[in-house]
Amino acid sequence: MRVSVLGVGLIGGSIGLASRRRAKAEVCGYDADERVRAKALELGAIDTQAADVASAVLGADVVFAAAPIGSLAALVREALACAAADCVVSDVGSTKRAIAAAVADERFIGGHPLAGAETAGVEHARVDLFEGATWYLTPASGSTAGVLYERLHRLLTSIGARPAAVDPDTHDRLLACVSHLPHVLANLLADQAAHVLSAQQDQRLPAVGPSFRDSTRVAGANSAIWTDIYLSNRDALIAGIDEFAARLQQARATLGAGDPVAVRAWNERARENREALLGAGVTGGPVHELRVSVPNRPGVIADIALVLGRAGVNIVDMALSPSEDNSQGVVALWIGGDEHASRAQALIGDLGFPVVRA
Repeated sequence: MRVSVLGVGLIGGSIGLASRRRAKAEVCGYDADERVRAKALELGAIDTQAADVASAVLGADVVFAAAPIGSLAALVREALACAAADCVVSDVGSTKRAIAAAVADERFIGGHPLAGAETAGVEHARVDLFEGATWYLTPASGSTAGVLYERLHRLLTSIGARPAAVDPDTHDRLLACVSHLPHVLANLLADQAAHVLSAQQDQRLPAVGPSFRDSTRVAGANSAIWTDIYLSNRDALIAGIDEFAARLQQARATLGAGDPVAVRAWNERARENREALLGAGVTGGPVHELRVSVPNRPGVIADIALVLGRAGVNIVDMALSPSEDNSQGVVALWIGGDEHASRAQALIGDLGFPVVRA
């Protein structure tokens, strides 16, 4: 397999490293900064470097666009213009609605790995960065070619990621809540602490506990990246801020009432919610194979992947077997855990496709 990485910073470099070492792929890298390309080659993140997008994409089976959100759509369109008809192009942007609206091509499958680090640059790339990480995919329902989705899914699982299909709107609302809003709150906490400190006569930084350090770890994150994230997802983020403000008022009222029973219940509920959320998506138990008979029509794989993704069912692996006349085929899905396999079987059946557990 030949993989092309457009933008070889932390994420792009880690994709290159993992694809080379774990998927045994040949990786060609492009970056607008020739010094970055040279560094990526030196560090083994890529096999070869290209001087432009067209050269990087030539002959690729999978292309990853790993640029800042503000320039992603243009980069993806350029890659698609150069890519072969059977090449799948994806991105790694933190928001998905804008790029989905800007790119209309069945070869494009939006992506977003939930992985990263506080450091940036290809020199910090890691082969294990995506190990166990959820990697959201946003196939266009009704248009994405199944063989391309399968190829991308298989590559991502081979580098340790856990692909999950979701529509762009749901993705951006979810990330506004669990990723973008925490950054906003970390910024505000840091600002508030600085304001309180500035009002004191003693200007020395007071000793802070782990709660403040943990809560503000992402404060002031890389502005070159996060300015675009905040603005590209501002609608969903503003809605999240408004809802949080309402919940903050509720917490204020609970504390103001001075009722220890209510305060304890509020605190216990938060602990239970956190435990449930951190445990979500962890699939234990044996892996089951489901075999689904499907017609050969655009979007059938996307439809199945999206309905399972919305239900939190993780596809460990998948394979397509077309019939001789290519009019239909069988999709083999490997699902981890008895409960998840049973849920997947029911959901696929509800779509009208015959499905059996092998």
